[in-house]
Amino acid sequence: MLGSISVTRTRTGEHGPSSPVGSRGASGHPGVRAGDEEPRSRPSRRVLVLVGGVLLLGLAVLVGLALGSNPIPLPEVINALAGGGDAYTRTVVESRIPRTLQGLLVGACLALSGVIVQGITRNPLGDPGLLGVNIGASASVVTTTAFFGLGGIATIWAALPGAFLAVVVVYLIGSGRGGATPVRLVLAGAVVSAVLSAYIRAMTLSLPEVFGSYRYWVVGSLAGGDMDALLGVLPFAAAGLVLAVLTASPLNALALGDTAAATLGANTTAIRIGGMLSATLLCAAATASAGPIAFIGLAVPHIVRALVGSDHRWQVPLSLVLGPVLLLTADVLGRVIARPQEIMVGVVTAFVGAPALLLAVRRMRGGT
Repeated sequence: MLGSISVTRTRTGEHGPSSPVGSRGASGHPGVRAGDEEPRSRPSRRVLVLVGGVLLLGLAVLVGLALGSNPIPLPEVINALAGGGDAYTRTVVESRIPRTLQGLLVGACLALSGVIVQGITRNPLGDPGLLGVNIGASASVVTTTAFFGLGGIATIWAALPGAFLAVVVVYLIGSGRGGATPVRLVLAGAVVSAVLSAYIRAMTLSLPEVFGSYRYWVVGSLAGGDMDALLGVLPFAAAGLVLAVLTASPLNALALGDTAAATLGANTTAIRIGGMLSATLLCAAATASAGPIAFIGLAVPHIVRALVGSDHRWQVPLSLVLGPVLLLTADVLGRVIARPQEIMVGVVTAFVGAPALLLAVRRMRGGT
């Protein structure tokens, strides 16, 4: 489906959205010279990074279960998870499990979708919003709230079709003659986002009851995590993960440019369609579950690329680990900073992600 690529493993494994072969590749950013060889220590270093990320994730989960309106010491949290401790501690920990699981799912989906989007667009500043996923989900939520009065868990089922429809429109506009290209997809996403943003503003300004519910959802929050809602979006996230794994290796070839990838036997159209479908499933599941949380899909791919290089076969597993770490950490900060009140996680990630965006821009300007 995604094209058979038998020769990419020797050269393309180290090339990503911002580092194709040659001093300057198809994306216009400095890259790795064709003669450069991968250090022998790189695989073992990557394994250590991945193991370290898993340990950080375990710590983030425990801290997320421990902190809240009633903080609980970490040893008591571990004891409660093992079935020990008093009834009150077990009840508090169990009440925080759905929120923590939601943070794991949403963080992983957003980070992985960001890796895929930056890969298929060869744009290091790309995130799932480029494909219209977030704005499509938001427009659908506004529409169902205005005309059908839906709210609460129903917003999940309202957000999913809107996200998919927006991506389909973006792809149809961005394909045109000669098929979809990174520039066309980005421009099409900007057009669709502008139109839907205007529609959302018109609806929320003219209907106060819609604005009241929409302004809470659009910020993005893990509060009120519900196991039923989580299980509802899990199949979409699982399907997106499978597609992402299948797309990882072909994306290494796509990073060389469409012409070079086609020479290597890659079906660039199939790779982009598979990547877009994967990113849509992942981001739609995350957005439907917690609202449009910003910057995770933008910041994590840059962190991952700095740690393991541009091989998507390593970026995929590490993004699944570091995305939840960043989101759970932001959620904990939101609960601790304004205690006993709470800052929504979408606000915290915006403060964390903005410096990451500035750093990415500086790296691009510096040619690194």
